[in-house]
Amino acid sequence: MKKGFKFPKVNWKLLLISFLAVYLTALIGSIFTYQNVNSAWYESIRLPITPPNWVFPVVWNILFFLIALSLYFALSSIKNKKLQLNLKIVFGINLLLNALWSFIFFSLQSPTLAFFELIIFWFSITIMIYTTWEINKKSSLLLIPYLLWVNFAGILNYFIAFG
Repeated sequence: MKKGFKFPKVNWKLLLISFLAVYLTALIGSIFTYQNVNSAWYESIRLPITPPNWVFPVVWNILFFLIALSLYFALSSIKNKKLQLNLKIVFGINLLLNALWSFIFFSLQSPTLAFFELIIFWFSITIMIYTTWEINKKSSLLLIPYLLWVNFAGILNYFIAFG
C-alpha cells in the first residue's frame, strides 16, 4: 500500500491564540493609522514613491497572516515551556514595537521619532528571524516578507524625516 501525504496535526487552540495576538496588534495599529492616513498632514509629507493608500491594508493583512503562522509554527515546535515563554516575549516585543510605530508616526505625527523607533523595530524582526530559525526554519522564512516591507517603510520614513 502506498503512503500518501499526511497533514500535520493542528493545535487549533494555539493557532487561534497566535492569530488573535497578531491581529489584535494589527487592530491597535490600524486605529492610530486609519484616523490620520487621509489627513492634510499626511498628504503634505507623502512621498511620490509612496504606494496608494489601499496597498497598505492589503500588504499588512498578508504580513500579519504570515507573522501569525510563523508564531504558530515556532510555538508548536517547542515543548519546553521556558523556551516557549522566551519566544512569546520576542514576538510580543516586536508586536508592541509594530503598533508603537503607528502611534508615533501617525498619532504623534513625529516621523523623526518614528524612524528611530523603526530601527529598534527592525532589529526585533531580525531577532525573530534568528530565533525562529533555530526552532523551525519554515517559521523563520515566513518572516522574510515582513522584514522586506519594514525595510521599504524605513526608506520612506527616512526620506520623510530627513529628506
